[in-house]
Amino acid sequence: MTLKTHLLACAATLAMALPAHAERELTLGMQDNEASNVYAGTQEFAARLEEASGGELTVNIFPSSTLGDFKAMVAQVQAGELDMVITGYPDMSYIIPELNLIGAPYVADDFDHLKEIIAGDWGQEMAAKFEENGVHLLDVWYYGTRQTTANRAIESMDDMEGLRIRTPNVPFLIAYAENTGGTAAPVAFAEVYLALQTNQVDAQENPLPTIEAMKFYEVQSHVAMTNHFVASAAVQISNDLWDSLSDEEKGWIQEAVEAGGEVNNSKTIQAEEDLIATFEERGLTITRPDLAPFREAMQPYYDTLEAEFGEGAIARVRGE
Repeated sequence: MTLKTHLLACAATLAMALPAHAERELTLGMQDNEASNVYAGTQEFAARLEEASGGELTVNIFPSSTLGDFKAMVAQVQAGELDMVITGYPDMSYIIPELNLIGAPYVADDFDHLKEIIAGDWGQEMAAKFEENGVHLLDVWYYGTRQTTANRAIESMDDMEGLRIRTPNVPFLIAYAENTGGTAAPVAFAEVYLALQTNQVDAQENPLPTIEAMKFYEVQSHVAMTNHFVASAAVQISNDLWDSLSDEEKGWIQEAVEAGGEVNNSKTIQAEEDLIATFEERGLTITRPDLAPFREAMQPYYDTLEAEFGEGAIARVRGE
């Protein structure tokens, strides 16, 4: 055996003894608990990633805000202390103010429209701003669409007049209540049921699964499909980690995240469809008002946003 042949044989033996990639466990933080559809999506993500990578990449999931609230977890990702985080997409407006535009009521018609927005020019500009803030946006998952419940039928926007509507202390949801004729009444989430029961407030707005989970249907007789806000969850990964990965590893992660999104999205969409029938069986009345006047009523709020982000900003986000 020549020296060259011997060296090649030794190199081949060494290559066979070493893994193609070092094994790594990714850490992922989230506010949602183990019963949520988002958590089911992350479980699918973890399983698919381990399978695709042959066990070279695994995921350790930290649900239920065990690592802190979403801002704390984002800071951990930016600092390299946490690999991945899932937050509300518009919630990232605290570091990317332009995301307030996608939070505004009726800017996104539905989740399909939201996906188009995120894939479009404006969405890609936002993805670049995520990068500027130390995180890479992998995917956006469906979190549900907010609807309005009350103890009277909301057949049109006229029926909103005078309603005391519980909203979170969130500017765009307060704007929804006030611009459509109601009065916003921010009440702590844990106190909403009692506030409805004692007529402290007349109405509230939340996604259907939340209305079910919090048993608001026990103290409300009507559900109006106002579709005023399409909620979504942004799956993010540390920029430094993403940049350190090979193209193959990036492909594994992207494919697995999208598979997790399909599980989350299908579960959420199915839950919303099932709950409409469930609420009707419980005696609640479902109404579907014309939403054009609702969106038109938001124009003063849009004007406020455009004063900050530029004339035509809303139309540009919507792709009009």
